Formats: sequence, C-alpha cells, structure tokens
Amino acid sequence: MRVEEIIAPVEKELAEFEQFFSSTMKSDVPLLDKVTHYLVKRKGKQIRPLFVFLSCKMFSETNAKSFDAAALVELLHTATLVHDDVVDDAFERRGFLSINALWKNKIAVLVGDYLLSKGLLLSIDNNDFDLLKIISVAVREMSEGELLQIEKARRLDITETIYFEIIRQKTATLIAACCSLGACSVAPEAKEIVEKMRKFGELIGMAFQIKDDLFDYTDDAIGKPTGIDIKEQKMTLPLIYALNNCSPKEKSWVINSVKNYNKDKKRVKEVIQFVKDKNGLTYAENKMIQFQQEALQLITDFPSSPYKDSLILMVNYVIERKK
Repeated sequence: MRVEEIIAPVEKELAEFEQFFSSTMKSDVPLLDKVTHYLVKRKGKQIRPLFVFLSCKMFSETNAKSFDAAALVELLHTATLVHDDVVDDAFERRGFLSINALWKNKIAVLVGDYLLSKGLLLSIDNNDFDLLKIISVAVREMSEGELLQIEKARRLDITETIYFEIIRQKTATLIAACCSLGACSVAPEAKEIVEKMRKFGELIGMAFQIKDDLFDYTDDAIGKPTGIDIKEQKMTLPLIYALNNCSPKEKSWVINSVKNYNKDKKRVKEVIQFVKDKNGLTYAENKMIQFQQEALQLITDFPSSPYKDSLILMVNYVIERKK
C-alpha cells in the first residue's frame, strides 16, 4: 500500500495548503523568515493536514475554515517539534539538521514560541474559537503525557493502564484533534459527528504508537531489532506485558537490565528475546489490531465516498507500514 493512494482524493487541497501554510509562516524579521523557510522546505508527509482534509470532505466540501484548521494543527505541531529538539538536545530531525543545531537553543525556543502565537492569532483573527479549543486541549494533553512519562520512567513502574494513558496523550491526542478539526470546520453544529471523528483519530493514534513500539523489537526497516527504547529506559507495551507475566526473579533481572545494563548490547539483546519468549509482541499486536478494528467500526455508518475509503486505507496503513 502506498501513501499516494491515500492522498489521491485530497491531492488538490494538499497542494493548495502548501502555499497557504507558507504564507502563514511569513515574517518581516529576516532571521525568522529564514528559519521558517527552512522548516517549510523540510516538512514531513503532511499526515496531519491529510487527516484534516479527509475528515472534512467525508461530510462536505472544504472551506476557508478547513484550511485554517490544517494550518493551525501544523503550526502548533511544528512548534512542539522545535521545542522537543531543544529539550532532547537533538541535532537531527527527519535526516536534516534541527533548528537548535543550526541556530542554537535560544533562537529555536523563540521560533517555537512564534509558531505557537501564529497559530493562536490565526484562530482569533478568523473567529475560529471552536478550532482553537480543540487544538489547545491537544497541546495541554501532549504536555501532560510527556511529563507523566518522565515521572514514571524514573521508577520504571509503568502499568498497562498508565502506558495507554501516556500514548493517548502524547501521540493519539494530536491525530484525534486533526480528525475533529476537519469535521468541525464543515459541521460545527454536529457535535456527535465531531466527537465521533475525535474518537476515530484517537484510536488510530493508539494503534500507530503501538506499531512504533513494536519496531523496537521487530525492525523490518533495517531487518533487525534496535532496542533503542530499552537503551532509553522506555517501558512500552511488549515489555510491560512480559514483566506482568514472569516470575519475581525474572522481573528483577529485567528491571536491573533496563536500569543498569541498558548500554550493554548483549544484555539488551537478551531482554528483547525475553520479551519475545513471553509473548509480549503477540499481545501488543493484538491490542493494536483491537484499536484498529474499533476505529473502523466508528465510521461504518458514514456514507461511502473516496474520502472514507482513504481513511480506511490509512487505518490499515498504520498497522501494516514497514517504518
């Protein structure tokens, strides 16, 4: 399955959006303009605007508010990425140098703040307060999810319930916002539809993150497991399940390995094998498919259309992708 197939029904909107988004980033400050131009040129696959437009066109034609919604989510998402790179001391983003690597931390933080303000002003200037509320809730939840993960990672005591709450807030909430923004831009009074699309996006986001966590144990992209999450002491679903289904002695060995031997390649490899032996991967895959099926069920009653077909393809792509 290719992303091109999913994009096809909204290709025109995405092309128009590219120009619209560039215009929202413009500034009279030459340095700021240079940095934002760099960001626009190195954008990803436009997954968030894609969700917005598909969710919108399932119910009606796009309008000015739909483009505002897509720009809003992209501005705020880009701002969080710029800030994340500063926090993580990361010098690369999607294979390119990060903003903090090229222009140092202070400029990166200020650029992130600028993008946040542009998003807020875009909503206020166009009286899109309903859109602003949706995205503000998402940004709050993303921050809470990050902090919850940091707090729990220190003690390595993440339960399955807490894990699901972390990925819901950190990952799923933004995809949920995209889908509800799309529906809200064309049907603001249809609260039930907007909420259904929010839930649909949340379920896709949950499946997406579990798939990402599985790559650490079965990395198809490079043909072997990476163990990066273990090295970074991240407790993901396969590991949590394995720890809940082993003897106290085994549990103690795994926790000790993750805490004190996470840089030891041999030990990390042993932990990966342990998780596989305890059926951690099978359990996580089943949970991922459960979220996928729930997402598909939610949109069953909506009228057939190329946009609905693309969303179904997207749900399947999320769990079948190789990287």
